[in-house]
Amino acid sequence: MKELSAMDELLNVKEASRWATQHLGKNVTPSNISYLIQYGRIKKVGENGFAQVSQKDLLNYYQSYQGSREANFKERLGEDLNWALSFDQYKEAETTKHVHRLHPYKGKFIPQLVEYFLDSHTDSFKTEAYFKKGDIVLDPFSGSGTTMVQACELGIHAIGIDVSAFNALIGNCKVMEYNIFDIQTEVNRITNALKTFLADCHVLEFEEKLLQELNGFNNKYFPVPDYKYQLRQGEINEKEYGKEKEKEFLPIYHNLVKQYSIKLRQEKNDTFLDKWYSQHVRDEIEFVFNEIKSIKNLNTKKIISIILSRTIRSCRATTHADLATLLEPVTTTYYCSKHGKMCKPLFSILKWWESYTKDTIKRLAQFDALRTQTFHYCLTGDSRAIDIFAELKKKQSTFAALAEEQKIKGIFSSPPYVGLIDYHEQHAYAYDLFSFDRKDELEIGPLFKGQKREAQLSYIQGISDVLNNCKRFLANGYDVFFVANDKYSMYPTIAENAGMKIVNRFHRPVLNRTEKDKAAYSETIFHLKDKLCR
Repeated sequence: MKELSAMDELLNVKEASRWATQHLGKNVTPSNISYLIQYGRIKKVGENGFAQVSQKDLLNYYQSYQGSREANFKERLGEDLNWALSFDQYKEAETTKHVHRLHPYKGKFIPQLVEYFLDSHTDSFKTEAYFKKGDIVLDPFSGSGTTMVQACELGIHAIGIDVSAFNALIGNCKVMEYNIFDIQTEVNRITNALKTFLADCHVLEFEEKLLQELNGFNNKYFPVPDYKYQLRQGEINEKEYGKEKEKEFLPIYHNLVKQYSIKLRQEKNDTFLDKWYSQHVRDEIEFVFNEIKSIKNLNTKKIISIILSRTIRSCRATTHADLATLLEPVTTTYYCSKHGKMCKPLFSILKWWESYTKDTIKRLAQFDALRTQTFHYCLTGDSRAIDIFAELKKKQSTFAALAEEQKIKGIFSSPPYVGLIDYHEQHAYAYDLFSFDRKDELEIGPLFKGQKREAQLSYIQGISDVLNNCKRFLANGYDVFFVANDKYSMYPTIAENAGMKIVNRFHRPVLNRTEKDKAAYSETIFHLKDKLCR
């Protein structure tokens, strides 16, 4: 390898892409290089159209970020860490492929992890295949339906269970049969109706004018990529500078609000939809929802309802940085630390509605080409007590007959982590819109109970009860896989309570999604079997 001092050659984006691909031993696209430039990871040399980067800067970046990550993780977390289960070779587009990104969901695992344990391959860690085509797999904490989707790809039947009615809707929409032509027809009808509805107000004109003002302001005070590069070099105090520019732009914003008679808040503040949406957005949500109600095909109606839910999630009156954890409604322009510029709240759903309708139809078509002719259904219920076969018979009698005959081969699931997420609250907007009954009190290990000893004991009891109930429906010689970060060592007790034994632990690194959080983090896939099984 050349010395750093000899590696100061300037490369254009394509040349940098080829160099990085060779250096890392995996594909690095020109868009990957452009991302590094845009977000100030490496400095750009030259003007637009002739952008160049220093080979030395590239090398320093990859050494500091990619570098010896595997070695660092193993040093901190143990040599038994299975790096192959990090799936670091996959791009985000592959870990969120087709219907897996039909709707946002906190706490889901990546499909490659499910596929690893469900498919028929073996390796030095997975020394035997646990499932085969035609088997039935159960996910008693179905969430967004990842296990069902991957089972469908692999020719395996799947049953999901979730206490959240909305989670069950998401999962079922991913795997059910649908008529893409009918979905497209109804989407076109609703979009045209929404545009007609918007023609009578000035919201779109207001947003267009506001964006023009913001673009000019941002180009002047937050130039890309120079501003972000200066931030990373510590040359600008982001907090002070951002506050200063927020105040400077506010008079422009308020003048436009007055000029176009924009209603920033609703008169009521009683429900989630009242509090977190501007009056204009709320009116559009109600309009589209009423149009959806007229759809005759039930599966089409469900899919398009999910599109609307995805849309309104993105249109909440909050900052981009706070989408996942809402703080207070935002009704003015603001400095956005996520994007490094001045941003605005949304005043219309049209842009996201059009974007998500196109994206959803594309993802459904992609999955349609991969799916197998197998049964998949997510039941709404409490996995601690539900009679799986009886409830399945009410929904899919043919599938229920098959399940009763051959039993469920095993479980692959990621139970909730203790005290981490309130699964109903993350979709509060959807419960409000669709008038679903909330079952927060039935969640196991919710955020509001915390992580102290009392919460841990409650969690242990809850997960144990799920296993004891579900094993009534499992075939002899079943295999259970639970994905968990068991920092409180609860799973040995859970296994004992359920009359099971832990026969293996697969230790995997969970790679950080952002460079701001460099802490080594891992989770364990616990393999459990009947205590009496040899």
